[in-house]
Amino acid sequence: MHNYRYNSNNKWRKPLYMMCLLLGIVLLLSACGQAQKPSSATDSNSGSNAGSNSGQSSSSPEQNTAQPQEEVPEEVDPVQEQLGSLTLEEKIGQMILAGVQGTTLDDQAKQMITDQKVGGIIFYANNVSTLEGTAKFVQSIKEANQSNPVPIFMSVDQEGGKVSRMPETVESIPSSRKVGETKDSALAETMGELLARQVQLAGFNVDFAPVLDVNSNPKNPVIGDRSFGSSAELVSRMGIAEMKGLRSEGTIPVVKHFPGHGDTSVDSHLDLPVVNKTEKQLAELEWIPFQAAVKEQAEAVMVAHILFPKLDPDHPASLSDVIIGEHLREKFNYDGVVITDDLSMGAIAKNFKLDEATLATVKAGSDILLVAHSYESAKTIFDTLISAVKSGKITESRIDESVYRILALKQQYKLSDDQKASGDLKQLNADIVDWRKQVDAR
Repeated sequence: MHNYRYNSNNKWRKPLYMMCLLLGIVLLLSACGQAQKPSSATDSNSGSNAGSNSGQSSSSPEQNTAQPQEEVPEEVDPVQEQLGSLTLEEKIGQMILAGVQGTTLDDQAKQMITDQKVGGIIFYANNVSTLEGTAKFVQSIKEANQSNPVPIFMSVDQEGGKVSRMPETVESIPSSRKVGETKDSALAETMGELLARQVQLAGFNVDFAPVLDVNSNPKNPVIGDRSFGSSAELVSRMGIAEMKGLRSEGTIPVVKHFPGHGDTSVDSHLDLPVVNKTEKQLAELEWIPFQAAVKEQAEAVMVAHILFPKLDPDHPASLSDVIIGEHLREKFNYDGVVITDDLSMGAIAKNFKLDEATLATVKAGSDILLVAHSYESAKTIFDTLISAVKSGKITESRIDESVYRILALKQQYKLSDDQKASGDLKQLNADIVDWRKQVDAR
């Protein structure tokens, strides 16, 4: 009888024991769930204070997710936005800086602006008449470009000395060498300011200056007194000051002629110069001013038509992936605008077909292809790049890289085709005369 009762009780106790055990586990898990909630401090009152502490930085992740956060709008990149609105033809047009004929806008120039949608125009001496006439010519180009979505670069080589495009009514600025002899960077900065004011009298917004070539070869037929001197330190100091002066007046400076044109004995306008220097030799002299310019965020760098066979035996600098891609872009870490020297110069024309040079320089990393003196040349570059993208020889993303840089520079300087020639000629001339006296006195 005793055994029966014992067994009977066990029969009921076992399920009851299991139920109690399960209930205990549920209660324990529930308690653990409450305990796992982070407290605002360390005490056990955090659960009761959770509501009152919800605005504090110590509030729980559960509470944060319970209250949906406001989405932060993505920052709009105005350059990317503009780039995205352009057609392939409009983008490729931005990469061309072309020359024009005569002293007034002709039908071929109008067609080039309309059809090739060129991003820039360069004036040479034969495009300049009187100050008023030149300003009207520049303005007519800006007006012709207003049907295009991007304002146009209006550029000129205004260095001072023998490279001057200003009419005689504008007081002259002496050569860089003369200014360099003063060793006074303040005078070089004023030089840049005066050059900027000169070109603005005619409505230009880009000046191909300063010259950063170190004139280390006395027999150099193309640089000479266009350089500040034969010392890399002097050229760097004076050239950067001039660049800042141009920039301060709202004119875009273009430093030239990378990797250095100072040790050539051949004029690249006529044929291809060859410089047999090693990378180490270039780094110890020619590259110093350009590296300084890159550190000062140079807006644009012009690359020369010079063969450096110890760096690239097959391509001159302007077409060389080694010189533009590996050195200027990667080693110098330069991400500004790269412009070729004029692709119609003898150095290129005598050695390469224009379509070959076009593909090579874009693949190397150039952004703007300068081509003067021929409307047909600008069309060849345009057609070559359109065809290259459509055939897959060049990706559209590679085109986008260059056009992004170009648009960024135009936006940085707030370029507009509505901008007209500006400045006070009488005051500018007086300022130039006063500055020249200071240079002469040194």
